[in-house]
Amino acid sequence: MEKLGTIARERLALLFDGGEFTELDALRLEKEDVAAVVCAHGYVEGQAVCAFAQSSDVNSGVMGKSTAGKIKRLYSLAAKTGTPVVGIYDSNGVYVDGTADSLTAYGKLIAAAGRLSGVVPQISVIAGVCAGSAALMAAEADFVLATESAELYLTPPFGTDAAKPETAAKAGVIAAVCKDDAAVMALTKDLLRKLPANNLAGAPVAEFDEPAAVCTKDSLFTGIADADSLLPLYEAYGSSVGTALATVRGQAVGIISTCKSDDALTADDAAKMARFLRTCDAFSIPVLTVVDTVGFAADNDAARNGSLRAMTQLCGAYAEATTVKIALIVGEACGAAFSAIAGRGAGSDYVIAWDKAAIAPLRPEAAVEFLWHDKLKGAADANAKRKELAKEYTETLASAEKAAQLGAVDAVIAPGQTRQALAAALDMLEGKRVSNLPKKHSNIPF
Repeated sequence: MEKLGTIARERLALLFDGGEFTELDALRLEKEDVAAVVCAHGYVEGQAVCAFAQSSDVNSGVMGKSTAGKIKRLYSLAAKTGTPVVGIYDSNGVYVDGTADSLTAYGKLIAAAGRLSGVVPQISVIAGVCAGSAALMAAEADFVLATESAELYLTPPFGTDAAKPETAAKAGVIAAVCKDDAAVMALTKDLLRKLPANNLAGAPVAEFDEPAAVCTKDSLFTGIADADSLLPLYEAYGSSVGTALATVRGQAVGIISTCKSDDALTADDAAKMARFLRTCDAFSIPVLTVVDTVGFAADNDAARNGSLRAMTQLCGAYAEATTVKIALIVGEACGAAFSAIAGRGAGSDYVIAWDKAAIAPLRPEAAVEFLWHDKLKGAADANAKRKELAKEYTETLASAEKAAQLGAVDAVIAPGQTRQALAAALDMLEGKRVSNLPKKHSNIPF
């Protein structure tokens, strides 16, 4: 039988080492035609990987019962072997024959992907059209990547920008948008290098080079991560938070930073942090949270509606995560922000603070009004006096040294010592063990 599905095989060749892979169910038919998907297993950067690629050049890539059966077989194999799954989506829909067969088939695939979630890493690559039930299945993955020419939507957007990958990236669905097939497959490989094979395997360790940058406020990520190891994700989503995978002295880590802007943390920022943390936690990847924030945005207008719910989700994610959690406070960590994402109450295993950091129940300006209002009385220039007192508060009651004296911080360091301190903390916590109370699952407010 002549092999069809050229586009699918070309994309799989870009993914697998040397372009070599072994097909599964290569001869399976969908009605009278070849099934519009190529399923395969092989190696990516030396690691075993299962992958499927929809064939848009076979009946427009339509999904039917038999085609879904091929993919379900691949998921079953991945579950048995503890192997990551890469799904490459490019299909114009399902067979429309008046029956529920195709819908049932997609329902089984969505369930299979859900059962495998947190067991092996799943990466979805949107390389063409991905709509309807396929969009639901693709979005279940740990990471969703896309090419610039891809389309992703649940219901037809009919001439709007809703289907563009940039729109989904701004909504936090797509982690990164790449120029073309070659670029998105290169990014997929980079992701797989930083992820374990499954939830029972340890975080990957690789050879590394020291970073050229010294750790400062302006070079936090590049000063912490090994040279050329930084992989930023979800850059279009959440204006005040940055997330990235990287390695520190060869060990894979997830980095969450609230230093992306000077704005308060919004609902999108909180959702971005919670999602990334839970992904890292599922595969026991240590998480470094870099904190400098004025706190959470007020939940007092339509644009920020739901902030409290999102922040509560974030608190729940940090409290529930059992992976190694290290907090690095480089600026302000006041009020609920410290409690939720940095302090030991949030489950941080180790808290490091720069020597000029501020850690307190209130921001310095608010603390002056609440604690030292009497000192403002009679001041010739109230604003100047307020700034003077805020500086005094930061250097005394809110100082990193004071927090360390009270047991809220484990180490106070100069910025130049950051990478060394983090590496030492990671080494110390390598054997972390946690025993949780027996339960089905937590009930954070989604």
